[in-house]
Amino acid sequence: MTGRYVIHLPVVAADLPAAQRLARVVGRWALVLPQTDPGETTVSAEDEQNVRHRVFCDLRMPGGRRCLLRADHDGACARRLRR
Repeated sequence: MTGRYVIHLPVVAADLPAAQRLARVVGRWALVLPQTDPGETTVSAEDEQNVRHRVFCDLRMPGGRRCLLRADHDGACARRLRR
C-alpha cells in the first residue's frame, strides 16, 4: 500500500493554549526531520479527539512551502517566527 501514514504522539498539557504552544515547539523542532509535515499539526482534548484545533496557519507560500506561524495569525505569512 502506498500513501501517507500518520504518527499520533500524545502529550499532556493543562489547557488548549498550552497544548497549542507545545505543539508549535515540537512541530518546529521536528522540521529537522524531512519526513515531518508540521503544518498539519492539530491538538484535541483527550476525551474529544474528533474535535481538533489547528496549530499552524498552514497556507501554501511561494515555492510550495507552508506558513509556520500560529493559526489565525495577523499579517503576512512567514516561514520563521517574527521577533
